[in-house]
Amino acid sequence: MTPRERIVDAYVRLDSEGLNRGSTGNVSLRSGADGMLISPTGIDAARITAEGIVEMGLDGTERSTGIPSSEWQMHAEIYQRFPETMAVVHTHADACVALSCQRRGIPAFHYMVAGYGGHDIRCAPYATFGTLHLATSAADALEGRSACLLANHGMISRGSDMAAAVATAIKLETLARHYWMTLQLGEPVLLDDAEMQRVRSRYQGYGRTRTQG
Repeated sequence: MTPRERIVDAYVRLDSEGLNRGSTGNVSLRSGADGMLISPTGIDAARITAEGIVEMGLDGTERSTGIPSSEWQMHAEIYQRFPETMAVVHTHADACVALSCQRRGIPAFHYMVAGYGGHDIRCAPYATFGTLHLATSAADALEGRSACLLANHGMISRGSDMAAAVATAIKLETLARHYWMTLQLGEPVLLDDAEMQRVRSRYQGYGRTRTQG
């Protein structure tokens, strides 16, 4: 599968999983040291094609025909800020949007929060969509994290490849839904920092070593 085809595949999967609808959301892959491939603006999952994927420099220079997603600056800023990031996924998934509209991050209500790199999942401050302000706000919230919420907007995830970025986005929506459900009963009991550190340590060997329990 070519890089362009991987973007199309991810875009269609996010729609089928219910994380995006219509032309919401966008997906990209790093291309070389200073560029990226990104889904075009205003496209839905039924119409996206590999030929329509837009190539551009991280500085915004055009490298192909087509109009990139209006959120290209957010993707570019993340690639520039985090050299290890190879793929970025942005969605308007329901539970993530609901929490973001309350400007709530996700605290340590469940041990799986540690899988995102820290003791919480941050909510980036609000900024107008498609702006450099939103790009820097999102990148700040992703420092030390693989995903974050975007106030009054949605969520964004990053990964070492497209599969990782998509999986992170899907799992975040599930975790956000669990947190939303918990809030219906009241504020949850949070795990303390010591326990979250223990969980993070176990995650580092997850899938590679046998654990007890």
